[in-house]
Amino acid sequence: MQLVSRPSLDEILSTARRRAGALAGRRRELELGAAAAPAPLPLVRPPGDQVGVIAELKRRSPSAGEIHGELDAATHGRAYAAGGAAAISVLTDEEYFGGSLDDLTAVARAVAVPVLRKDFIVDELQLLEARMAGASIVLLIVRALAPAALRALAAAAHGLGLATLVEIHGPGELDVALSVGPSAVGVNSRNLATYAVDLAAAERLVAGVPPGMLAVAESGVETRGDVERLGSAGADFVLVGTSLLRSPDPAAAVKALVGVLRRARG
Repeated sequence: MQLVSRPSLDEILSTARRRAGALAGRRRELELGAAAAPAPLPLVRPPGDQVGVIAELKRRSPSAGEIHGELDAATHGRAYAAGGAAAISVLTDEEYFGGSLDDLTAVARAVAVPVLRKDFIVDELQLLEARMAGASIVLLIVRALAPAALRALAAAAHGLGLATLVEIHGPGELDVALSVGPSAVGVNSRNLATYAVDLAAAERLVAGVPPGMLAVAESGVETRGDVERLGSAGADFVLVGTSLLRSPDPAAAVKALVGVLRRARG
């Protein structure tokens, strides 16, 4: 499928709603599959106050274009885990990121670390789908959901045993994210309107996440210096995708980012 250049969030969400609507006739199948899936794995901080690396799989993105079109999800996932990734994020959106639920299933079967379903979740059926495919964590985006819908999806995810990474893009969204009892707060440094990345803004947002809550810095993280910068702001984890995917040795690329010490927040 041809990449759609720089779609708006509304366009992406419209596609997500169509995909979710197509699941309506499969509810019973998804419920049974979710119930039979292995127990989710917890997202835990690495030992010794280190910043954990969540390594991401995607074939393309609206911001970067084609990244790794020939990606084999299971092979790459195993390499990430071997390099020391604390968790693996799998893009399952097909139209804009070239992903699929098959990628998620393949990675979850191949590794012994928690797997995040990264997608635009707008319906409980997508949570059942994620659980059935082997996800341990799901992404919920504050800006993509009305407050009532965010609360309902967070509660449904927790009811299924799924951890929730609730993503914010600005300081006004932090209280909303915290109000739904997330497992972790994701701070995305990418502007969803312009696609520009602002790590300085991410540093400020990360520093404001309460000390008892896991904070995940997302987007624009490429080098060990970036990890050190966000670790100094108090990030518990960084989510890294494009730079790892473009490396000829993904295990070594992950290994080069792990071991950075984080500063305690608060």
